[in-house]
Amino acid sequence: MAKGKINVSVENIFPLIKKFLYSDQEIFLRELISNATDATLKLKHLSNIGEFKEGFGNPIIEVKIDKKNSKIHIIDQGVGMTETEVKKYINEVAFSGAEEFIEKYKDTAKDSGIIGHFGLGFYSAFMVSDSVEIITKSYKKSSPSVHWSCDGSPEFSLSKSDKKTRGTEIILNVSKDSKSFLEESTISGLLKKYNRFMPIPIKFGTKEITNNVGEGDKAKEVKEEIDNIINITEPAWTKKPKDLKEGDYKSFYKDLYPMNFEDPLFNIHLNVDYPFNLTGILYFPKITNDINLQKDKIQLYQNQVFVTDNVEGIVPEFLTLLRGVIDSPDIPLNVSRSYLQVDSAVKKISNYITRKVADKLNSLFKKDRKKFEEKWNDIKVIIEYGMLSEDKFFEKSDSFSLYPSTENNYYTYEELIKKIKKDHTDKDGKTIILYASNIEEQDSYIKHANKKGYTVLLLDSPIVSHLIQKLESSKENISFARVDSDAIEQLIKKDDKTISKLSDKEQEKLKSQLEEVIPKEKYTIQLESMDSDSLPFIITQPEFMRRMKDMQNTGGNNMFGNMPEMYNLVVNTNNKLVTDIFNTKTKNKRYRLIKQSLDLAKLSQNLLKGEDLTEFIKRSYDLIK
Repeated sequence: MAKGKINVSVENIFPLIKKFLYSDQEIFLRELISNATDATLKLKHLSNIGEFKEGFGNPIIEVKIDKKNSKIHIIDQGVGMTETEVKKYINEVAFSGAEEFIEKYKDTAKDSGIIGHFGLGFYSAFMVSDSVEIITKSYKKSSPSVHWSCDGSPEFSLSKSDKKTRGTEIILNVSKDSKSFLEESTISGLLKKYNRFMPIPIKFGTKEITNNVGEGDKAKEVKEEIDNIINITEPAWTKKPKDLKEGDYKSFYKDLYPMNFEDPLFNIHLNVDYPFNLTGILYFPKITNDINLQKDKIQLYQNQVFVTDNVEGIVPEFLTLLRGVIDSPDIPLNVSRSYLQVDSAVKKISNYITRKVADKLNSLFKKDRKKFEEKWNDIKVIIEYGMLSEDKFFEKSDSFSLYPSTENNYYTYEELIKKIKKDHTDKDGKTIILYASNIEEQDSYIKHANKKGYTVLLLDSPIVSHLIQKLESSKENISFARVDSDAIEQLIKKDDKTISKLSDKEQEKLKSQLEEVIPKEKYTIQLESMDSDSLPFIITQPEFMRRMKDMQNTGGNNMFGNMPEMYNLVVNTNNKLVTDIFNTKTKNKRYRLIKQSLDLAKLSQNLLKGEDLTEFIKRSYDLIK
């Protein structure tokens, strides 16, 4: 038996590993399974190029728990290691065998799928173990098997082993404070989280492996083992789009999100190998108005090894509302936020995904506009979010972003301006785009605008106020106005002004009569001469004030947070009811008419509540009587 000291470049490497190198204990299993996968893929590559003559067979990786003896076994049937390789790769910490292998076979190993870049990956085992053992036998026939063990100090022992078959077995002697990792449900959960799509079959159970190839009873036993495999070795994103049907994409979506019962609306298959490597599938789900509930559903992988589901930085923020998988060998397994913020490859990936999504949306729109319009309400939040947050996406969005009307017609921005420019242009030459945020609550305002020949858009997403600000600052000579933010004659001011039936002096008297009943602290009275068939009283909230409040509610500043609600009360001096109020001799009757008219206007804006509503109902019955 040989004894020695592990060659480390820093003192006390094990405390460093436990405290700083890995922030999350559970990733030890990910690292060890990844190493086992590496070893197996190396053997496959050597077999493909003729350096390993015995045939690759159907090797698997096995994970076993020995709860009684507090052990976890990870067994592979890969290349194994010679005694010299154990000394080199295990004892000389931070020397990556995968990197050296790729360098040696760089001309032929490009597409071998070897994970690589682990360096200290094996030593993550000490996060949960008092001691770790390696029993290994190289694929090279003449090499004896080796048994290495270490107790978590720089001391190790190295001796011969009686292992007969090629490959490596890692034995973790689990520490008392890590006993939870001896639970079957814990290990099963970790394997499904990190290794569900690894390229080599993984078996988790208690049954011993006897052989991976054979005839008769042995072959039957292997089949039973493979039936217990927990991973999908060839997930959809590793295949070419031409080899997949729509059903395959939907089936993979169910694999990713088994608790989601709705099919995705459509998908985008990513596949690029220059200037970086990236594969993946992104799905557009139906999006609710609660954006925060939708985030962090995309899973990031490195060569089929799960890394994280927090992909901010790699995927533009607006696309974190999507679902699916991104796989890139150019992103390290132990990825950090600070790394993502500065790495140039990550920025290129983010830009590529943005462009790919925009191109896909444009393609879907051109291919089947009617179908795209039918899906608009389910995807608009993602597109609007992208228009707000990514300038390049905003530039491309003109070709596929839609503006639906309250009459269920859909327009691109160019189509909309072409349709409304003549009627919606005010006396100053600005095109006013009218919109509603709630068809039911703003019904009377919409109908009045439609009667005048105006088109009213339905813009009801939670971020629409932010989007309007962006559009107003980016497009030429346009302005948005919610249809209930003023009298329609005031929203689109024309040169032809309607003359009031009341003189200036009469209007002053009317205003005094109204102020006796209507609270000044709540309403600003605004007398307007409008069409005689326009409503007598209209409650509006100035566009700017309401919009700022809406923006505040979806993440803006708090400058309007403590201000009381203020409204304009627009009074139509040409409406017969208003002239009746003015001409009423009895003060009590005038009070009732003003109060009833105000309450009806409040009712139309959903502002009539509590005692005011109770009083309004009683007064209405009295008027009927």
